[in-house]
Amino acid sequence: MPITKSDKIWMDGRLVGWDDATIHVLTHTLHYGGGVFEGVRAYPTSQGPAVFRLTDHIARLFASAKIFMIDIPYTVADLVEATKETVRVNDLEACYIRPLVYLGYGEMGLNPLPCPVNVSIAVWPWGAYLGEDGLRNGVRVKISSWQRPDPNSIPPAAKSTAIYINSQLAKVEALKAGYDEAIILSPQGYVSECTGENLFIVRDGRIITPPVTAGALEGITQSSVMTIAADLGIECQVANLLRSDLYLADEAFLTGTAAEVVPIRSVDDRELGEPGPITRQIQEIYFATVRGEVDRYKDWCEHVR
Repeated sequence: MPITKSDKIWMDGRLVGWDDATIHVLTHTLHYGGGVFEGVRAYPTSQGPAVFRLTDHIARLFASAKIFMIDIPYTVADLVEATKETVRVNDLEACYIRPLVYLGYGEMGLNPLPCPVNVSIAVWPWGAYLGEDGLRNGVRVKISSWQRPDPNSIPPAAKSTAIYINSQLAKVEALKAGYDEAIILSPQGYVSECTGENLFIVRDGRIITPPVTAGALEGITQSSVMTIAADLGIECQVANLLRSDLYLADEAFLTGTAAEVVPIRSVDDRELGEPGPITRQIQEIYFATVRGEVDRYKDWCEHVR
């Protein structure tokens, strides 16, 4: 999706103009992929813009960096406040937020340890990732021919720039074939996740989502949905799924910070039909939650002013 410019980007402790937020062509992460990032969203609420589960996202950023032995030169609290500041100075009621930790200029070669560690935070207006029609009516997905890397090859628990080349390959394959999104399987043949979203199915009144052992990222929106489901009295399981489980699901939906909560209309041309009642109920409560309208979950909304 095209990027709509905002005014300022936070880079290593200072705000710079959008067009001045540049790096050197020999930046280490540009060559070797050794960076970690987060995707976060701010929403309009009755008390002004609020970032959904901001501290949890920044904590996950630090966890990803730890896996890659990247020492971030800030604290979680520092980057939480920097994120709020960046949203404030850009005067945005709603936006997408991209914190990025990358290895900077000054070293070359496969040893990343001597490299300087840089941090940036960019914000910009961004609409529905899979389209407004996808949110309302569901998306068509396919099982990708690409599989998730083995966890002893690349750790899927880290939200790393390098790992997402796997997702890009699957995404492009799906789009070229006429689908909206792809589902990636683990090396063992279990359902892992979509290219940038966690996956749920509904079967016999309960919801099921794949485990991290199948290569799925531990999702923050995923955990929010599981909390919402449990509070609604809907049984929620974390369990391995086969592609046939997707074909036979009563309902299915995907979740992610960028995508939010999106119904799945079909898998490999097996029709699931219109978004079902459990999907719709969770979707409705989720969007009310991010707008700060659900008292039970108000602490998930971190206000920027």
